[in-house]
Amino acid sequence: MEQNKHAARYVSKLSNKLRRKIDAFSSRNIFSGTQGRVLHFLLSRSSDVFQKDIEEEYSLRPSTATVLLKKMEQNGLIYREATENDARLKKIIVSEKAMQYKDMVMTNILNLEEELTKDISEKDLEIFFRVIEKMLDNIS
Repeated sequence: MEQNKHAARYVSKLSNKLRRKIDAFSSRNIFSGTQGRVLHFLLSRSSDVFQKDIEEEYSLRPSTATVLLKKMEQNGLIYREATENDARLKKIIVSEKAMQYKDMVMTNILNLEEELTKDISEKDLEIFFRVIEKMLDNIS
């Protein structure tokens, strides 16, 4: 392998560019790029979502997820509701305020996905996902 081709470096570069892109189209005065990504996740799910789901989806530590969700709650984007079976288990509900941004958030994420995968064959994308999943398994 070439000396300057390292998987970790390329994944890091891609991650940084994606983060900057997402931050650029998020309404910073309303919510951050990270909050926008979590909103997209929440808006695209049809089942109940809990903090644990967000931790797993974004590989976040529980403390990081707690801070993120508290900030989203303070911004009026979500609220948490206790489940019937266990008052300690709180499902995350998207607020009416956040629903007004649904179309914008969904469009931005879908456009980014299109831009990111443009001119990449279905076969190459399948290989990409297989490799990324293996890398994630390797470092878990």
